[in-house]
Amino acid sequence: MAWIAPDVARGPRTDMACPEREMLADWLERRRVHLLRKCSGLTAEQLRTASVEPSNLTLLGLLRHMTEVERFWFRTKYLHEDVPDLYCTDEHPDGDFDLVADADAEADLARFLAETAACDAAVAGRDLDEPVDDAKAPTGKVNLRWVYIHLLEEYAQHTGHADFIRERIDGSTGV
Repeated sequence: MAWIAPDVARGPRTDMACPEREMLADWLERRRVHLLRKCSGLTAEQLRTASVEPSNLTLLGLLRHMTEVERFWFRTKYLHEDVPDLYCTDEHPDGDFDLVADADAEADLARFLAETAACDAAVAGRDLDEPVDDAKAPTGKVNLRWVYIHLLEEYAQHTGHADFIRERIDGSTGV
């Protein structure tokens, strides 16, 4: 029997008047769950399907991309960990998106879950004002708050893509 992406429950929501740190972590988790729910119930083949022509975006590509993005910002940039890219190379700078035809969807989903847990652990209890090196920033630095907001921006963009891709695959809408 073919592997099917597991169902994902909606996570608990924090108090809407909670402290900023808790609120940012909660919104990030909501966006992660949104992406996972767009993948749930689909086969590996469906996750690899580019269904919104002429785009080659797939749900699996989006999942792989967000794995790379979180790893890069939380672990490489923030913690200065020497962790290699998972899918992208010099030869394939967009390998997270482009190299999905033979990708193992089950392994990529497990990697996403492991990486997001590692990212949460990396920033647990850290001050939102802690600086993060970023050569592209005018001052050469951003802070952890900026990283959270940037990740929310990335997820907002890509979960919008995921909504369209999923609807074209099987008609499913909503989160």
